[in-house]
Amino acid sequence: MAQPFPNHPNLVGGFAPIQMECDAADLIIEGEVPEDLRGTLYRNGPNPQFAPRGAHHWFAGDGMVHGFKIEDGKVSYRNRWARTVKWKKEREAGRSLFAAFNPMDADPSVAGIQTDGIANTNIIWHAGKLLALEEGHAPFEMDPHSLDSIGAHDYQRKLTGPMTAHPKIDPETGELVFFGYGVDGLLSEKMSYHVVDKDGELTESQFFDAPYSSMVHDFLVTRDYVLFPIMPLTGSLQRAMSGGPAFAWEPDKGAYLGVLKRGDEVSNIRWFEGPAAYVFHPMNAYQVGDRLICDVCEYGEAPLFPHADGSKPDPAKANAVLKRWTIDLAASTNEYQVEQLHDHVCEFPRLDERYAGLNYRHGYFGCQGAESSKSGGFTAIGHVDHEKGCVETFDLGPNFAASEPVFVSRGTSEGEGYLVTNVYDAAIDKSHLVILDAENVAAGPLARAYLDHRVPFGFHGNWRNSD
Repeated sequence: MAQPFPNHPNLVGGFAPIQMECDAADLIIEGEVPEDLRGTLYRNGPNPQFAPRGAHHWFAGDGMVHGFKIEDGKVSYRNRWARTVKWKKEREAGRSLFAAFNPMDADPSVAGIQTDGIANTNIIWHAGKLLALEEGHAPFEMDPHSLDSIGAHDYQRKLTGPMTAHPKIDPETGELVFFGYGVDGLLSEKMSYHVVDKDGELTESQFFDAPYSSMVHDFLVTRDYVLFPIMPLTGSLQRAMSGGPAFAWEPDKGAYLGVLKRGDEVSNIRWFEGPAAYVFHPMNAYQVGDRLICDVCEYGEAPLFPHADGSKPDPAKANAVLKRWTIDLAASTNEYQVEQLHDHVCEFPRLDERYAGLNYRHGYFGCQGAESSKSGGFTAIGHVDHEKGCVETFDLGPNFAASEPVFVSRGTSEGEGYLVTNVYDAAIDKSHLVILDAENVAAGPLARAYLDHRVPFGFHGNWRNSD
């Protein structure tokens, strides 16, 4: 018999997992779904199957993919767990067996079992494959129509180690560019760099040591360079084995940006240094002459993780704002410059992906609205116009929480398209899909498509055009 979930902040309210998979063929629509919007929004996030073992963390739940298919003015919905080795073993046992970050908390019955991860962070479409991602393992393939689990995808056994949950698709070449960290084990400083061509063949793999072991959640790619941010959310096996946190905030180590010219050897990585800060997600990066421009949602310190001594993170530094890092490759200094672009508290930045790695104008993110949130999430969607230097927002209201806004193009001009995002309504404990005009975000939804249950707070999603 399954046990009740504990009263943990990441297991209640909008975080609370749902315990069913379902299909809904025709959601109730408010407004009008644009006829030229045809495809599927896939959204991934943690949805633990059973009450966790040991200390729980939001990042640790089993992956569940939610698919919103939009065609002919209608919206259908389907959700499925990623049926990983962990998920199958625990379904057989009827309880949790594996632990998130500390193997000492795992059930003895699974000692030594190699898993294929939890596939709970992102989901991408590349080279004809739908891949659910988390940063500790190889991608996990799922069927794009049924969402049935296919299994680990290691590029015909050519991929060594994990793939980041945030690979980048080069809009000019179709290449998938990615990295992995903890290649010699979750808490090692060994990292990898890989390239997969537009047809899905792994063409490049290199390995290097970071300045120290860090949780490297995301990275940046321009037309000619890749940038690896090593920030002081450090990993330590010794600390974990002595009962301390596996990942913890150590600002004295400073921050580093490793810059590698694409096609070059990793031995030529140039390390730039900056003040201690943390970034989960960049918006974009691009080149202007010898300068690299990087727009990121930067925190004063890493949220959600303790200090190295076990003390709690500083809540005053737990909000991110959009900042710009500038790296001058021609300068004699190895320091990068930081400037704040605006004062909106924001996260989950996105852009028109046709401009990924290129000079761009428009970006989008979740942000705080005018009133304090009653939902536990971001209550507004923001659009930043870098050319005008301004931000417009759509404020949903304090009862609502918006997930990451995903851009879908409808024309040839940058920013000409739609934003699609899942929204949680805390007043009724249900979720709905929102469709916005990306060129007029402040006008509010063109349409809403309603579910009769919540989609638990999750992480990332992406769009796939209809076949």
